[in-house]
Amino acid sequence: MFPNTIVVGGGIGGLAIAAALARNGTAVTLLEQAPEISEIGAGLQISPNGRAVLRHLGLSDRLARNAVRAEAVVLEDYREGRQIARLDLSELALPYHFVHRADLIRLLYQAARQENVTFEMGVQVVDVVPGELPRVILSDGTFRQAKLVVCADGLHSVGRRVLNGTAEPAFTGQVAWRAVVPTTGNSPSVATVSMGPGRHVVRYPLRGGQLINVVAVEERAEWAQEGWHHKADPNDMRRAFDGFGGPVRDVLSRVRDVHEWGLFRHPVAQTWFEGNVALLGDAAHPTLPFLAQGANMALEDAYALFHCVARGTLPAYRDIRHARVTRTIDAASRNAGRYHMRPGPVRTAAHLGLSMVSKLAPGLLSGQFNWLYRYDIVKELSART
Repeated sequence: MFPNTIVVGGGIGGLAIAAALARNGTAVTLLEQAPEISEIGAGLQISPNGRAVLRHLGLSDRLARNAVRAEAVVLEDYREGRQIARLDLSELALPYHFVHRADLIRLLYQAARQENVTFEMGVQVVDVVPGELPRVILSDGTFRQAKLVVCADGLHSVGRRVLNGTAEPAFTGQVAWRAVVPTTGNSPSVATVSMGPGRHVVRYPLRGGQLINVVAVEERAEWAQEGWHHKADPNDMRRAFDGFGGPVRDVLSRVRDVHEWGLFRHPVAQTWFEGNVALLGDAAHPTLPFLAQGANMALEDAYALFHCVARGTLPAYRDIRHARVTRTIDAASRNAGRYHMRPGPVRTAAHLGLSMVSKLAPGLLSGQFNWLYRYDIVKELSART
């Protein structure tokens, strides 16, 4: 057990590991470059595997009060919104929720504050020096030290560079758009994927159905900057998805504020822990948004790291996580191809097959994700000790 820890990054993974370690008696300081924990971001899907970690942190009930419980994932054709298949989520062991990122961040921030985590806001980490007493170097030339440093600092992690060197990501040929729009009527508690040639649109409700989260992905040759905070023109988004009809057309017509980012494939880090420096979340394994697992994988990482710290088995941290996050990332990457089929006999046959399985054997369709959603890392690791 480490007496003190520095966590770099105040996102979902960073706040979760900070709260978990502090709850277990560690003195934790969290460094965040933003001036405050603020109302940013859009929607997230917290599947049962992520919710298991929030339950461990005592946040299940509070999450439920701030989220929409999901009933299903619906796949539809892009032209008029004709339903192709439905994956029922109601039979899962734990609920599946749609939540605004800001609401989840607020819950985790409050939990960390209640456990006496110290926050240093508006500080930029420029380097990390591993060792028996690792150092975190700040942009003003000062440094902080602790027995353990956790780098939960996202796609462009300083800690990842130090432990693994630099590796150029590969552009996937896809660009994503993210927006939140007000609801105009009843919004079903489902995530709807509208599938079109070379592009798709996902929409689902947030905050009691008052908002609709929209994520749209198109294939294109020109790459856009990585990171979801780049402002874009809503009219460009509408032009990119001009052929989409049904309910999705109305949703896109109401977009007023949108962000755009390029989707890049990063290799999973080889080194997750060295010299008392650990990586967590996107710092170790950036995930494409085609399976809605980025936040859930960060939560799972946080519990795995907490487990290893508590038991003095930190070298095992990567071994616990590597195969699972790799499988998840590969599954997410394959989803893009399924959503973006071009018109023709292959697309027609694939959609017909999905429709028939959905109607005749719905459990078979949803069961393909049992390995993902029914995994409970808290129970899994508890059973090992």
